[in-house]
Parts: sequence; structure tokens; C-alpha cells
Amino acid sequence: MGRKTLQRTPLYTAAQVRELDNLAIERAAIKPYALMCQAGEAAFAALISRWPDMRELLIFCGGGNNGGDGYVMARLARQHDMEVQLVALTPQESLTGSALQAAQDAAAEGVVPTALEDVRWHSGQLIVDALLGTGLQGEVREPFAAVIELINQSGLPVLAVDIPSGLCADSGNVLGCAVQAQMTVTFIGQKRGLFTGHGPACTGEVRYARLAVPDAVFNEVPAQSRLIGWACVRECQPFTERVAFAHKGMFGHVLIVGGNHGMGGAVMMAAEMAIKAGAGLVSVATREQHIAPLLARCPAIMAHGVNDGFALLPLLAKASVVVVGPGLGQDAWAEQLLQACMENGQQPLVLDADALNLIASGGYQADGGRTLCVTPHPMEAARLLGGSVADVQADRFAAARMLQQMFAAQVLLKGAGSILDDGNEQAVLADGNPAMATAGMGDVLSGLLGACLAQIADPSLAMRTAASLHSAAADNWVQKNGKRGLIAPDLIEEIRILQND
Repeated sequence: MGRKTLQRTPLYTAAQVRELDNLAIERAAIKPYALMCQAGEAAFAALISRWPDMRELLIFCGGGNNGGDGYVMARLARQHDMEVQLVALTPQESLTGSALQAAQDAAAEGVVPTALEDVRWHSGQLIVDALLGTGLQGEVREPFAAVIELINQSGLPVLAVDIPSGLCADSGNVLGCAVQAQMTVTFIGQKRGLFTGHGPACTGEVRYARLAVPDAVFNEVPAQSRLIGWACVRECQPFTERVAFAHKGMFGHVLIVGGNHGMGGAVMMAAEMAIKAGAGLVSVATREQHIAPLLARCPAIMAHGVNDGFALLPLLAKASVVVVGPGLGQDAWAEQLLQACMENGQQPLVLDADALNLIASGGYQADGGRTLCVTPHPMEAARLLGGSVADVQADRFAAARMLQQMFAAQVLLKGAGSILDDGNEQAVLADGNPAMATAGMGDVLSGLLGACLAQIADPSLAMRTAASLHSAAADNWVQKNGKRGLIAPDLIEEIRILQND
């Protein structure tokens, strides 16, 4: 039986969502105010679902359609006998179109705007952020910046309408300052910036309402990227079935290269992960002093002490996948091993950690025609691209695409909302959590990726499988143990369990 198709949630840029909105109005004859009312109703329904006992709302409205959605919510709240304080940062006489109509309908229900200085702040309120939508260009200006600061300092729960104000819908970058919400209800198309960079820290729970936009409209605007996770990747059955006549040669031979002085643990974790993730054979090329502890920890590994790149050549000839970088260091020994890996063999090659740092400083070139997988975190990506971490984080999608074009590789740009780029499509990883911000996580991932490449013919699927498994395992661990204290070796057993679930 063939593998199932990978099901992924489409993600859009702000411009694409505006195009979807316009097409729905033009082609499907949906009135703009009707769409605004649907958005406000969806957000209000989500509010009631999340906070069923809430009886008092503090709604902050801007002047565009985002503010109009806030006015719709204010009207609905009054119809449900809630107390509403609405702060309008744009005077009603300046409103136009649907936003003006929404404000007038809210006024007909008794909603009277409250001046900011007259707001009554107290516990038991919920804030609705309808200040700034996806059209924000440049940093947040006053008076919006001051109001965002007040919202964040209030300690009150916040529902953001469509997108937290101040968050870039396209990149997930904070434009000076941004609302930190507990829930975001987003409309028509899910914005890619909600799921990467600072997005996950600002959005809280994301709920999606497509409104009455018909399928035909979505067919006209292809998504720029996709949201994926282990729950959908596993459905395509990525791993080779373990048939009754299976033998170790069917599941690949992974060679892990690294472990310089003082960094033997990196190759140990990568190798143990590779063998426990199903690779048929796993070898390690490392410093001689790491052999004994490596075999004591995992005797199933074939460990080799190598002094230079020439000694690595026989091991490279036997491997079906090579992983270079865990604990590699950046001295002459590391340079020789990296050069040997890049210049010899046509098997898939994973470049991680110090392998990437050496490439950034030395301009190494791999033989053409082989599968390359690069897995930088933002600092490594910045070195490779010749910029700063801030440059990378300002537009993670652009950074991932530049890396993909630089290496002609499968790219995983790590971080909150890791981005995968195979040259055809970009994907954002839905799984993962801040507990993963600890040493060795990348070493475990590189070993897992090596094992996936050894067992999965499609390198793009192998990368997606490894990245989603790794992050989902961390989510499972946190669910059982809490947000602090996760160390990289903890994931090895969690990943093994998930693979067999």
C-alpha cells in the first residue's frame, strides 16, 4: 500500500488574505459588512467558549476593519447583557465603510466609547484587542504603543482579533511592541506570522474561522507555506514497514562524525538517537578518548577513533547517510573531517552545529548531486548569511529560502515555529515548546534526521518526520513533567515511543 498524502494547514501572507477577502466580496457576492459581522461573531463565540463566565469586556478599537470587528463584538456583548467599555483610538467621525457601520450599530445597542483616562480597570475583566490588523507597516506608533503597554501590564486575559496588535502577519516579528494575548481568533486565512518567531509568544491559543469564503476562492490563491506537525506527518506512514524477513541492511548505515575534545556527549546523544530511531547500523568517528564512554553507554554503536580526514575515508565508504557536526569543534581536526565528508561520497549528508560554523568561515563546497540537509539555529544561520540574528528573526521565511538557495538543500531553520524549506514549499512546525531551549537538543535531532534519511526515500519527508517527531516528543515530556528540567537525552526514549505509537 502506498503512503498517504501529507495533510497540512495552509498559511498565508497578509497580502494573500486581503486577496481572498476581495475575491470573496467580488466573486461570491459577499457584502463587506457581512464578512465583518461574521468575523465579530466568530471571535465572540470563541470568547464565550474560552471564558464562559465572563461578564465584562474592555474593548480597544482602532480605525480599520480590525477596529470594526471590535465594534461588532461590543454590540454582541451588549446584546448578551455584558458590561462593555470600548476605547476608540480613532474617532468615529474618521471611520469609513464597514467599520463606520459597525460603530453605528454598536451605538444603537447602547455602546458609548470611553476615554482612555476614564477606563475602570479591575480583575474580572477581559480585554479585546482590536487595535491594529494585518495592514500594519513599520513600528507601532503612539498612541497605540502606549495602549499596548497598558494592555500587557494589566494582567488581564486578552483576546486578539485576527492578529495581536504589533505582530507582523508575514514574519512573526514584533514591530516595536505587540499585544501578548491568551487567545487569537484569526479569519479567512491563517497568517504565517502567527506560528513562527515571536508569533507563538504573542498569540496564545489560535482559533481559526474561515467565514463564508467558498472553496473556489481559496483555489485561486495558493498558500505560501504550510503548518505541519507529527499528528499529520505520521498519517503518511513515513517509515519503512518492518517485514518478517527484515535485516539490518534494509534500514541504512548512519555515520556520525564529531565529538572533539570536551564534546563527546554530542556524538553519543546523536548516535544513540540514530540507533533507537531505527537505523540498521550506526557508526561514530570521534576522538579516541570518547570511545570507551560511548561504548559503555551504547554498545550497539560501532565507535572509531580518527586522527585526521584520511582515516575517515573507509568509514565514509560504508555509510549510507553521514551526519557531521555534533561536537565537531572548529580546529584543524574538525576542518579535516568536514572536508573529507563534503568531498567524498554521494550519500545524504546532514550538516549541523560546528559543521555550519566552519562552512560560514571557510567556504567549503560539497560534491554536487547529493542530498544535503542543513539544520541551523538563528545564530548559525546569521553566520552563513553574513548578517545578524536580528536580520534572520526579522524574516525567518526569507532567511530559510536564502539558505535553501545557497546550499540547494533541505533546510530546517530552528527556533520557535521552526521553518522547513525544500525548495518547493516552506512549512512551519506546529510542535515544540520553550523547554527545548537547552544544550544537546540539536545533537539528538541530527541523529534522528540521520536515521530518518536512512529509512525514508524522500529527503523532504525525512526532514519533516525528524523535525516533527523531535518537537512532539518534547511536548509529550513537558505534558508529563512540566516546563523545566528537560534535557536532550530525555527525548531519545520519548521519540522511540512516538515512533511505535
